[in-house]
Amino acid sequence: MAYESAGVDLPAVTDWVNDWDWLDDQWGPNAIDIWNQVREECPMASTERYGRAFMPVTMDAVSHVANDTENFSSIWVNVGRPDAPRRPAPPITSDPPEHHDHRRLLLPAFNPKRIAEMEADLRSYCRNLIAGLDGLDAADAAEQYTQHIPVHGICQLTGIPEKDADLFRDWIYRNFQLAPRDNDVRLQVAAEMTAYIDEILHDRIANPIDDMLTEIATATIDGEDIEWDLKVGYVRLLIIAGIDTTWSAIASGLWHFGQHPDQVAQLVAADNTDLLWQTGTEEVLRYYAPVTMARKVIKDTEVAGCPVHAGDQMLLTFPAANHDPEAFENADEFQLDRAKNRHVAFGLGIHRCVGSNLARLELVVALQEWLRAFPNYTLDPTKETTWANGQVRGPRTLPVLLNR
Repeated sequence: MAYESAGVDLPAVTDWVNDWDWLDDQWGPNAIDIWNQVREECPMASTERYGRAFMPVTMDAVSHVANDTENFSSIWVNVGRPDAPRRPAPPITSDPPEHHDHRRLLLPAFNPKRIAEMEADLRSYCRNLIAGLDGLDAADAAEQYTQHIPVHGICQLTGIPEKDADLFRDWIYRNFQLAPRDNDVRLQVAAEMTAYIDEILHDRIANPIDDMLTEIATATIDGEDIEWDLKVGYVRLLIIAGIDTTWSAIASGLWHFGQHPDQVAQLVAADNTDLLWQTGTEEVLRYYAPVTMARKVIKDTEVAGCPVHAGDQMLLTFPAANHDPEAFENADEFQLDRAKNRHVAFGLGIHRCVGSNLARLELVVALQEWLRAFPNYTLDPTKETTWANGQVRGPRTLPVLLNR
């Protein structure tokens, strides 16, 4: 679907240190090179394209900001125009002390035992998607495979209607690709999501069932009812953060392995429980980490020796930190059997991703089922992979030859 945006039309970036833009067309396919180039010159880049915003690219600088809740607030979790309207999506948009209670409310749904019980269903779902490719010599692995799996997973976990998957994908596209430059788009997406979620939660109050949506609709903290806007925010977060992030990681993995048949052969030869699958998927997360976050500077302070001021924006490039040679040996190499891999693909500090258990399961199951079904697949040399820019980076289209 094509959209016309009334947002700011900005020129292409020519100086990533002093004028970066995460929606520039160069970002998606070249972000790793961009971060590495910036890091060679300084630990943090800046821009005025969205008001004053900074982009740390070292593990030390990213860790500093992520763990400092005194000087940096999570009330802004993406970089946008200074007057951008923002809606709550706790716990990711909440600060201490409220953050703890919001996070504690969602954590039980994502506990390892509950997530492990989803594996059989996820495998069956992936196999059905693969069966839908029978008879085809070529496919779009993003549109026909990866973009469906996390939608199914989050809907199974929460009770959100899977029949509305196309609607979720539309919201995700507009929210991440258009809204940072266009406040009208941001407002429209927020209004549509609020109306949709409001209706579902009210229905769960009137007709409760055993699912996560009912738990949210009726949730309390310390015996006190939670503000309705915050309950809507919980579900907004589950839709926005629980879908595009993981399909981008899966698609990035398939983009990588489609160029490395030797690594595919090693994985396919290994049992599904073999350690190589664990190290391999963790390396996908390190090397192709899809998610950046943001913070609002709330007190004048310094990051990597650079002064920042209250009201500035700070882009937390966890993916850039994963490529810092000071943090990882041979950081520029994708190592299938990397043993020491303390990556930060799921963030750092109190806001570390609450859904990491589900994301990991979806990633390993999706890769296992695809690579075993199509061990000889390759990228289609006649078509181009297109990448999403901005807060969640990954292949939006991924043309492949199945080479059965």
